[in-house]
Amino acid sequence: MWFEGMIRDHPDLGRPDPIALVFHRRVRRCTPGRFRTRVLTRGVDPTLCCGYKSSRLKQDFKEGRALRTETVIGDSKDFGIGRRVCAQNWYALRAVGESAHRCLCDAEAADAQPAPDVATFCQVTRPSTTEDGWYAPGLRFGEARVMALLSALVGFCHLVAGFCNRQMVERVRALGAAPYSARQATYDLRRLKRQGLIVKLAHTHRYQLTSPGRRVAMLFTKTYGRVLAPGLSALDPRLPEDVVLRSALTKAWRTFEQILDDYIQAQQLAA
Repeated sequence: MWFEGMIRDHPDLGRPDPIALVFHRRVRRCTPGRFRTRVLTRGVDPTLCCGYKSSRLKQDFKEGRALRTETVIGDSKDFGIGRRVCAQNWYALRAVGESAHRCLCDAEAADAQPAPDVATFCQVTRPSTTEDGWYAPGLRFGEARVMALLSALVGFCHLVAGFCNRQMVERVRALGAAPYSARQATYDLRRLKRQGLIVKLAHTHRYQLTSPGRRVAMLFTKTYGRVLAPGLSALDPRLPEDVVLRSALTKAWRTFEQILDDYIQAQQLAA
């Protein structure tokens, strides 16, 4: 279950930014290769694959017992290592593989951390004051702009050099929070910073997601996208009957409403 959850949360690993972080190599427009993530489900065991140039990183659940992560390097020159068979090149290739494994597993381990506690949730969603006495506006759970903002933050997890105001505007607009201006992004970046979800990189106009910020963003995004929104849609009284019959939640809710109405009528109370 943990491995399947990791695959579900990392389908975007095969993008230039995460690939550059995992393999510690800059990816440009002229960099050869197809940057994509493939999830193979042969039988019942899923496999996660991503590639950089002629190299491939694969992760699978070996024989239902252990998580196996392996890297195949097709051309050592992709990492500035010679092809001559010698101890120096061998140790250099081994260091590349171990580094890629560590980066991938660190990113997955961050997802497996427990969700923020109730105190953190209350602090983020309600107005508060920083240690320096600055006012920190709250981030209301369920608000369209806040949800788009936190969903955008999740996409910046792998950026080594951080992100800027322009990138935030582009990502939030792509998530459907239009119109969204650079001035609004400046305000949102300020309140994210005061809530401790991001930090500003010194001597730059770029920001980086913190570890607590990533946990909060993941919690809000997953809860809203996988629980709240689908659940409320299933409770819509305008759903067609054929859809109601396919949803256990909808059928249970309709039954509860009917029993509640019957009880109120039995007690001769106005519904």
